[in-house]
Order: sequence, then structure tokens, then C-alpha cells
Amino acid sequence: MRFCHLKILLISQYFPPDLGGVATRASNLFKGLVANDCHVTVITGFPHYPYGNIPKEYRWVPVKVEWIGKTKVIRSFMPPLKSEGLLKRLLLIGFFAISSLFALPWIGKIDAVWGGSWVPGIFYNKVKGVPVVLDVCDLTLEDLPMLKMADENSLLLQIATFIYRFFYSKGNAIAPISPGYVKTINRKYGVNESKIDVIQVGVDATVFKAGEKNRLESEPFKIIYAGVLGVGYDFEQIFEAAKILDEKKLSAVFIIHGNGECLVSIRNRLKGLNLINVVLSDRMLGSRKEVADLLSSADALILPLKDYGEPYPGIPSKLYEYQALGRPIICCAEGEPAKYISESNSGLVVEPGNPKLLAEAIFYLIANPKKSREMGINGRNYVEREVTITAIGQKAKQLFTQLMEEQGDK
Repeated sequence: MRFCHLKILLISQYFPPDLGGVATRASNLFKGLVANDCHVTVITGFPHYPYGNIPKEYRWVPVKVEWIGKTKVIRSFMPPLKSEGLLKRLLLIGFFAISSLFALPWIGKIDAVWGGSWVPGIFYNKVKGVPVVLDVCDLTLEDLPMLKMADENSLLLQIATFIYRFFYSKGNAIAPISPGYVKTINRKYGVNESKIDVIQVGVDATVFKAGEKNRLESEPFKIIYAGVLGVGYDFEQIFEAAKILDEKKLSAVFIIHGNGECLVSIRNRLKGLNLINVVLSDRMLGSRKEVADLLSSADALILPLKDYGEPYPGIPSKLYEYQALGRPIICCAEGEPAKYISESNSGLVVEPGNPKLLAEAIFYLIANPKKSREMGINGRNYVEREVTITAIGQKAKQLFTQLMEEQGDK
């Protein structure tokens, strides 16, 4: 049995103009499925992440229907809560799990569900009688102990693990963004590896375009981070590396651009250090195009993950965007991000939390411009070959087709 123009219901609490990796995941998948001749309907929340500022046009209505080309986007109620702390995050998840169900009258015939949010994903799977793929953008329960936000032996996490195991069992397929998640999903949650299909976040290479960056001799070497300023990142290693660069009289500047729960602490820390070669900006960027334009001004791009004490299993979506821009990447991480950058030969891997090695990596890139350009080109070539949104959409469509064929054989 062959399926051509699949009708897919994509459910995600976050969707542009929301910021962050989950919104990027949903947006890239939507574009990829459309590029592969699928008809997509999106259920998402009112724009709210990460600041909790609900635009005026969404206030006092339970559901709002919009269109992106031929795609129906159904936005459901979200409270004006800033995404910070465990309690507020849980409240936001709970609100969307309930409000997204009110989109049912606007959902016509569908062939399959992409469950970026699991509760509504399983609900529509049961109501419509179609297969559901459960998306895994992070390992939340495993991240909490790593971030020192919860005790891994606590009763709360044990209960949550039981609940997660139940949800995992309800998916027809599980689609993590990173191969580093597969072992945990299989061993801890009892999901057979045959049900797990890694589908990367990918990147829209038509927005994030490679371009030549010719730095004038009088200009400082520019290293940029852009994204959420959250607890998973260690900006202290940047501050300490900046001190080393300043002491060595090296013309280099770090630019940290973003917002999030750590913004105030980062700003206060910078005031205390009085560093002249670190710039912090929280200016709101309204689109991925603006993000791409900002990152394109860099000579190198940085991923400053924390030292988690063990290999990090995920691959942040910004790495694909960094690669697409053709800039060398400084990857302060262990685990999957480090493995990914090394295998694609698109940057330098630095031990997280080691500012001396970070400073040395910057010395190397400045002293070896030809090698820096090669790393950037390698990253762009890898993206075009493996993780464009069209390639990601094709993987998802193949998975949906397989599940529909299996369902038809029963």
C-alpha cells in the first residue's frame, strides 16, 4: 500500500514565534513535511515562550485559528507565565495538555499524529484511530538530577518515571532528536529499539545560509552565542576565558545574545567583573532570519554547555544552525555534541568548564584562518547532505507511511 499526500496532525506546545529548540523542532518538521507533499495541521499554544507575554490578539479567546499558506494552525489558550522554575513549567505543560483538546472541532480527517506534546498526541491518536509518533526533544527526568534540580532517588522522580513509562508504551513509534537518547529510552522505559527512530531537528538551510566572512585586521575576532540563557549553560567559562584573552592582549570579543531565567544573574556577574571583551544583549529577535543575520556576523560560534559530570546525550538544535552558516564551532561539551562536531569535522571540542582550553581554542582559530574556513565549509556540507528540513521531513514521512502500512495489515 502506498501513501502520497499524507494528512498529518502536528502537536507542539511551542511553535514560532516562540523561541527555543522545541519551537525550532516543530517548525522544521512542519516545513519538512510540507516539502514532502504532506498536508499538515498544527495544534500549538498561544505565543508565550520564554517570557510569558501573550500578544493582545490572543487574549480572552480559548482558541484562535490561523493559516500559514495552506496549513491550518490552531492555537489554544496559554496563561501569561514566564517559563522558569519547575512549578511554572509544569503548569504550562498542564494548561496546554488540556486547552489543546478544545481544537478537536477544527480537526478533519488525518492519517497520523506527531505528538510533540504527549497527552494531546495520545488523545488524538485514540479519538481519530490513527498512529502516533511521540517526539522526544530532551530527557527531562534525567536532566533534573544532572542540573541539581532534583534528587534522582526522590519519590517524585520515581512516580514521574512510572508515568513516563506508561506514556512511552502508548506511542506507535518514538522519535528522539539524538542517538544518545536511545539507550535510556530502551533500558529505562522499556521501549523496544525497533520502535525508536532518531529524527534530528535539522535546519532550514534557506534561512541559515553560508557566506564569506572577511575580518578586517583592525576588527576583533568575534565569538557569538545566541539562544536561551538557561541553567543548562555555563557562561562562567566564557567570562574566565575572556579574562585570559584580555591578559594576552588578544583582540577578541564574546557576544552573548538571548534571554531566559539566567539573564539577571549573568548581567550582574558581568557588572561585577567589568569585562570589556564580553557583550551581553537581550534584544528581542523576531524571526529565525534575524537570528541567522546575527550569527552570520561571527568569526566563530560557541556552544557553552555545563559540565554535567557525565556525557551529555542530546544535540542542541543550534549546532545545525551554526553549521549551516559555515562558521567554525567551539563546542564546550562532552557526549553527543562533542561526538557530532568531531565526526563532521566542523569545529573544535573543548572540555566543558575549562576556560584555559577555551582560550587556547580561540588562539588556534585566529592563528589558523585556513583551517577555520575548512571547518566552516565541512559543517555546511554536512548539513546540506544530511539534515536539511527536506531530509528530516522525508524521514518523518517514511516513518508515518510504515506505521500506516502496519496498521492496515492488522
